[in-house]
Amino acid sequence: MNPLYEVYPLHIENSLTGEKELFSPVLEGRVGMYVCGPTVYSDVHLGNARTFTSFDLIFRYLMHLGYSVRYVRNITDVGHLENDADSGEDKIAKKARLEALEPMEIVQRYTVDFHKVMGQLGALPPSIEPTATGHIVEQITMTQAILDKDWAYESNGSVYFDVNAYNNDGGDYGVLSGRKMDELQAGSRALDGQDEKRNPADFALWKKASPAHIMRWPSPWGDGFPGWHLECSAMSTKYLGDEFDIHGGGMDLKFPHHECEIAQNKACTNHNGARYWMHANMLTLNGKRMSKSTGNTILPGELFSGTNDQLIKAFHPSVVRFFMMQAHYSSVLDFSNEALLAAEKGHNKLLAAWNILQQASAKGGQGFDVQAWKDKCYGAMSDNFNSPILIAHLFEAVKFVNASEGGLAITAGDLKELQQSYKTMVFEILALQGVESQSAHKDALDKAMDLIIELRAQARTNKDWSTADLIRDQLNDAGIQLKDGSEGTTYSL
Repeated sequence: MNPLYEVYPLHIENSLTGEKELFSPVLEGRVGMYVCGPTVYSDVHLGNARTFTSFDLIFRYLMHLGYSVRYVRNITDVGHLENDADSGEDKIAKKARLEALEPMEIVQRYTVDFHKVMGQLGALPPSIEPTATGHIVEQITMTQAILDKDWAYESNGSVYFDVNAYNNDGGDYGVLSGRKMDELQAGSRALDGQDEKRNPADFALWKKASPAHIMRWPSPWGDGFPGWHLECSAMSTKYLGDEFDIHGGGMDLKFPHHECEIAQNKACTNHNGARYWMHANMLTLNGKRMSKSTGNTILPGELFSGTNDQLIKAFHPSVVRFFMMQAHYSSVLDFSNEALLAAEKGHNKLLAAWNILQQASAKGGQGFDVQAWKDKCYGAMSDNFNSPILIAHLFEAVKFVNASEGGLAITAGDLKELQQSYKTMVFEILALQGVESQSAHKDALDKAMDLIIELRAQARTNKDWSTADLIRDQLNDAGIQLKDGSEGTTYSL
């Protein structure tokens, strides 16, 4: 039997070319995928969570198609300086200084938090999760190789990639982002240490550590630490080879991070690194860009618990995952009360239909073309992982299942195929299985709470404050919190 990737050929939108291309891996039947992981100096934010959830969907579907996948996602635990620049303080070292802790205590705390959140969102762990501090030797070796090619230079104990030398020798810095050298030079800000560079567009491969810098390693150029961009080039090629299949990350990493990676890889391997570059788009909250400075932000844990000022209730991680899947990974996604409430209803409808489908019988007929429906589901996912179109097709099946009484108007063979394919799409690929058994209980609880909230509202209307307060306090003692808002009262567990 042919693997599914031969039956449903995969097409991927390649950020490097701007085209949707037929996926052709370096090695037949195998996929090497590298995704830039978090810098672990704070709680993982919702934008990160969306990126990694998107690539979890991609990871799952590649495996389901029959590919053997090596998924590498790094942990950045050194070298990422403030404002993504080549100067300033290391983000992890700064956090450690502010909290009077060792840098690796900060790394451990927030790596654990990251794993917890991704587990709640139903994400599979990667095949390999390397750290930057665990690959200092590889980064020093790569820096020396670029120096040997005369595409880098040492300056005051730091080493910088020479973008002009690279371009003059056949390179194309800007090939991924579309930025031109004159624009980069004109738009570069004056930064501390800028005078060390020959060109404002040059970027650090290795930085000299100041006396106060606590994260430092010996190198041929003196004590220092690796540049942020270098770590991903070193780790991706170490575990996936000079040329591999997919490199992913958030849209904000396209420039300068991924642009610099390509230049480094070309210098050392004569390859771009990956054949296909993929980028997940940004998140907004209530129609505005998420920002800590304005307070328009929310952490995943706050979303799951309901302990936030942005949303009217808590949302289960599986509902949040489903909400993310309703938008294509490459499109902007806005979190809002209305959108999440609608996603919750859709999520529960999918699971309720599965409960019916499991117990359904076939009465014969051709009320639903199961094979054509299955082909459309695979066609959506094989067309650049189009999860919103897949979900639309799933609701076609939900409509058929819910409208059928006295048995489904399909053959017994088609019923078995529908059950298996529906289960695969909902629980294996979209990965909503975490709350499958809770759906019916949640519906019952919602109905009971609607009644209790109505009784409390009547008590308040009648100015029976003691009864209203008693209901609120008793629910609170039971772990159920009521929230009174302009649109009415809601509850969270």
